[in-house]
Amino acid sequence: MKKVAIIMGSDSDLPVVEKAISTLKKYSVPTEVHVYSAHRTPVQAKEFAQNARKNGFGAIIAAAGKAAHLAGALAASTTLPVVGIPVKSSTLDGVDALLSTVQMPSGIPVATVAIDGAANAALLCVQILAVTDEELAEKLDAERAENTAKILEKDREISEKYSG
Repeated sequence: MKKVAIIMGSDSDLPVVEKAISTLKKYSVPTEVHVYSAHRTPVQAKEFAQNARKNGFGAIIAAAGKAAHLAGALAASTTLPVVGIPVKSSTLDGVDALLSTVQMPSGIPVATVAIDGAANAALLCVQILAVTDEELAEKLDAERAENTAKILEKDREISEKYSG
């Protein structure tokens, strides 16, 4: 199975990133987690992205706040899918990071999830890997069915209580 890399621009992003880590673990997806900054360690970030495919990765998650150039910097150095997590900061509540992550130039795509949307970033990577991994696809289908059953049960309970 291909691995997913989770790169954060600062260790202060770890509380957000932990949701991606736990989601990937839930699906038994091998994961590596690193701190590389687009601005403070650009050489290391570029080298990681350039070598990611040959090192067994199938996708990269990049979490950064404020200027949030990390996802774009990684995407510029690989053709692997890169999923950006804009991280909420105290300055502009993450809108700055969202705009930096989503406004990529043509030819260098970055999939972008919601501000602090680490769980969805991980799920998107699982879906990407599941294109060629039937076991992952089955796990995703089972999770969706379970979520559907939970919502329908809540619907039944509320409908019984308040309808009539």
